[in-house]
Amino acid sequence: MRLAILAILALVALQRMIEIAYAERNTRALLARGAVEVGRNHYVFIVLLHAAWLASIAVLLPGDATIHWPWLAVFILLQLARVWVIATLGPYWTTRIITLDAAPLVRKGPYRFVRHPNYVVVAGEIAALPLAFGEIWVAVVFTVLNAAILAWRIREEDKALAARRARAPANAG
Repeated sequence: MRLAILAILALVALQRMIEIAYAERNTRALLARGAVEVGRNHYVFIVLLHAAWLASIAVLLPGDATIHWPWLAVFILLQLARVWVIATLGPYWTTRIITLDAAPLVRKGPYRFVRHPNYVVVAGEIAALPLAFGEIWVAVVFTVLNAAILAWRIREEDKALAARRARAPANAG
C-alpha cells in the first residue's frame, strides 16, 4: 500500500510541476502585455508551504498506512474543480498575483459562485490528501499554515483588483 501512496504523491507532484510551467508561461505572456506582479513577498512562502506539505505527507507516512478512499475521492473531485478554475481563467491563470489593467474580470465558471475558487480548492486539497492516508496532524498543521498565507495573499490580490472591480459592470464576463 505504501508504494501506491507514494505513486499518488508522485502524480500530484508531477501535476504541480506541469501547472507551474503553464503558470510561468502565462505570467511571461501577461508581463509582456504590460501586466504587473503584486504581492511578490508572500510567493516564496506559498511555494515552500506546498513543497513541505507534499514532503511531509511522504516522510511522515506510517509504515502501515492505508488509503482512506472517501478522502481520496474528495481529493480527486477537487482536482476536477482545479481544472475548472484553470480552464476558466485560461491565459490569465498564474500561481502569482499578476494583474493586467485592461483585462476583464472573470465572473464565469466557478467565479459565479465564489470570489476565490482556486483558494477554496487548495484549502480542500491540503486537508484531503493527508487525510486520505490517515495523517490527521499533517492535515491540521498545513491547513492552519495555508490559512495564514492565504489571508495575506487574498488581501494583496483584493487590493490589486480593487480598481478593476470598481470599473467592471456587475454582469461582466
